[in-house]
Amino acid sequence: MLQALVRTARRFLNDLNRSFPPARIAARSQGPAPPPVAPRTYRPLERVILTDGVGRTLFEEYAAHRGSARGEEETGWVLLGVRDTSEATVLATLPAGAERDASVGHVAFNTMGQALGSCIVRQADRRLTILGIVHTHPGSLRHPSDGDYQGDSVWVGQLRGGEGIFGIGTADSSGTNGTPVARRLKPNVHSLGEFCLSWYSLRQGDRKYRPLPVELTLGPDLARPLHCVWPLIEGHADRLDRLYRQQAGVTFEAVDGKQGPALAVNIPLAEPSRAIRVLLEEKGMYYYLLRDGDLLAVDPQEDRVDRGVYLLLAELAAQ
Repeated sequence: MLQALVRTARRFLNDLNRSFPPARIAARSQGPAPPPVAPRTYRPLERVILTDGVGRTLFEEYAAHRGSARGEEETGWVLLGVRDTSEATVLATLPAGAERDASVGHVAFNTMGQALGSCIVRQADRRLTILGIVHTHPGSLRHPSDGDYQGDSVWVGQLRGGEGIFGIGTADSSGTNGTPVARRLKPNVHSLGEFCLSWYSLRQGDRKYRPLPVELTLGPDLARPLHCVWPLIEGHADRLDRLYRQQAGVTFEAVDGKQGPALAVNIPLAEPSRAIRVLLEEKGMYYYLLRDGDLLAVDPQEDRVDRGVYLLLAELAAQ
């Protein structure tokens, strides 16, 4: 897990830098330069706030995982959100993915899928940053293990405030006799049915984790629409990531396709109201040319999405 998360964090920071215009462009702007913004001072986290959308994702997908063919393995999620002075609000979850490397004692996230997923979800809110991770434990170990510490202590320094949030999922709660309702068992522990999430923080240089109070509020999981197309994100991650970094203005969205959920890739052209649109589905890839509101099907005869887009761009340039 460590190497995947470190690489994802570095890629995420590179994407943050990519979103800001070069200094030479800013220097050409009209009017006086705005006063410098004082750097934010971060204090140790006092609490983590989960939106109800994030809470539902974690509990529902944990339950679905336990009922799947790989239910005995560990699984997990990367947490994205907003880091304030002394608290953090989790607004999005990225799943470990079907291509994760996992067993009953470890889980290594899919690096490319996580990096691309972070780019996609930040289209909705550029403030989002990596806050930490949730991963599950077999049995009743509701605390990060020594092995978790060896990995987590290395990469928390790359996070804002030099501190990470870590959730541990277990399936050892006593549950209820009626309709499952989320309960707060301790300030840092909440449960739903048999499933329990325990929350901790770890600062750079700390020798141990600290229990972190958790609260719930109303709000979405901004990444939840991506979960239904996550196999497509994983399967095309390297080529989509290359396209995203080479072409300005590329956007992604989860949509309804011809045969089910699809991932739409939009590449704007120089002419106004014109773009290339690619629909990635489980059983096919479809290319379109958008011209003044009309969607025209085209076929570059290429199943590698980046090559297909560049073939279309070359054909358009030759016209």
